[in-house]
Amino acid sequence: MSDDKPHAGGSIEPGDTSQRVGVTTLEERGLDVDELIDKLKAAAGAEFTTYYYYTNLRMHLAGHEDYKEITEDARLEDRAHFELVAPRIYELGGALPNDIREFANGASCPDAELPVPYEGDIPDTEDLTAEDTLEVLLEAERCAIRTWNEICDMTEGKDRRTFDMAQRILQEEIEHEAWFVELLSMERDGEINPAGHFVRGEPGEAPYSTNRRINDSA
Repeated sequence: MSDDKPHAGGSIEPGDTSQRVGVTTLEERGLDVDELIDKLKAAAGAEFTTYYYYTNLRMHLAGHEDYKEITEDARLEDRAHFELVAPRIYELGGALPNDIREFANGASCPDAELPVPYEGDIPDTEDLTAEDTLEVLLEAERCAIRTWNEICDMTEGKDRRTFDMAQRILQEEIEHEAWFVELLSMERDGEINPAGHFVRGEPGEAPYSTNRRINDSA
């Protein structure tokens, strides 16, 4: 190998598919890749289950169409987060569980359940209020912020690709929290706490975490 091309070779033999330079360089920089994979799987589980639970929560905001629209943005953006994280898990040599129950149980956040008792599959919504639902949405976003901050801290200065992904997702989760702070403040307390929220260009636009603009320019 030519000495004037120092990056053309390394510790992995040419043609060896059992190792990835994209992983070994992270380990050389001091990152515990197995631990990172576990955290990404837990985060992906939280995004995926939140997408499911937000579907149910949104259904029960009848009469509050503005709340439903904002919940729809957060719901679809959480799905976009799941779809962004899943490929990164495989790039690092990990995999999603085959059993969806195992996947959901390993999520880094509690289930964002409809806050009412159930009789079988039927919820008792007699006493359900928009305030109750907004409180669940707010706490789900706060858990997501804690999750992605932890992954940012773990990867900053060591894994540029995961850090970039995590901080983009984090920006949207922080926006989601602000939205629900604004809505809950007014709904519950009659207080104005502006979130600086503007309607997305389309539902689930995910302005920070998608690569749409990059792809469109190709």
